[in-house]
Amino acid sequence: MSKAIRIHAHGGPEVLTYEDADPGQPESGQILVRHTAIGLNFIDVYHRSGLYPPPGGFPLIPGGEAAGVVVEVGADIDWLKPGDRIAYAVTTGAYAKQRVIAADRVVKVPDGISDEQAAAMMLKGMTAEYLLRRTFEVKAGDTILFHAAAGGVGLILGQWAKHLGATVIGTASSADKIELAKAHGFDHVINYREQDFVAGVLAITGGKKCDVVYDSVGNDTFPASLDCLKPLGMFASFGQSSGPVPPFSMSLLAQKGSLFATRPTLFVYNARREDLEASAAALFEIVLSGAVKIKINQRYALQDAGRAHSDLEGRRTTGTTIFVP
Repeated sequence: MSKAIRIHAHGGPEVLTYEDADPGQPESGQILVRHTAIGLNFIDVYHRSGLYPPPGGFPLIPGGEAAGVVVEVGADIDWLKPGDRIAYAVTTGAYAKQRVIAADRVVKVPDGISDEQAAAMMLKGMTAEYLLRRTFEVKAGDTILFHAAAGGVGLILGQWAKHLGATVIGTASSADKIELAKAHGFDHVINYREQDFVAGVLAITGGKKCDVVYDSVGNDTFPASLDCLKPLGMFASFGQSSGPVPPFSMSLLAQKGSLFATRPTLFVYNARREDLEASAAALFEIVLSGAVKIKINQRYALQDAGRAHSDLEGRRTTGTTIFVP
């Protein structure tokens, strides 16, 4: 019998229970996967707490990022076979030793990338890809601000943005996190606990401000993030670790410089198979080139998911975290 983490009701980390879980058999268009590594992401906390309604209701197996080996292939699949290494980023279901998943949501992992790296980077790395290449196409000479620079997405995006030739500004909460971010592409990192980050951005840019702000923090950084943008700049709110952005009048965007604002999600950007393949290919290419390095900073046993969630919410983690099934 396989094992999985299940949630039977919303709550704190204590609602994550380690249970027997039969993954079932793959039907047409599906595969059975044995996970070798599973990623941890803040969206898992949102599903657990109820901030995001659980897809399909309870009981829920959280987790949207993992890598593993194909065990069995359902009918009508001719491009995968048992033994193939795959990885994916979906909404839920990854906190399990084995699972059945739609084959069109997974990609093959190329040689040169380990299972642990793949599990640590699929959701975070493809998020960085669509933010940098599709939400706002960053080019050489652009100046960007990224909140939570020492987080999983931040450490990937900082390296990638620097490779593209941007000036990369970040925010972080401690001296250790500032040094970590600077080692991963960030030119400047502002300690938002000690300094007003708007004043910091103005000082760094000589008053010119930024072309784009990427914000996964939400409530605590809004509306100050808008004050970091040049006229016609882009505010990309892709998460809400401190709570959702409060309702605001659209006229605020006009007052702050005819700004653009968007609330993108990975699963819309990669809903089509061709977009998923292109996003994953771009991520694999940048990692294999050495321009972006994937370092795993924390590892937990799957049964310790509650402790991992506590550490994530308590800002005691940096960069990427994985579970070892």
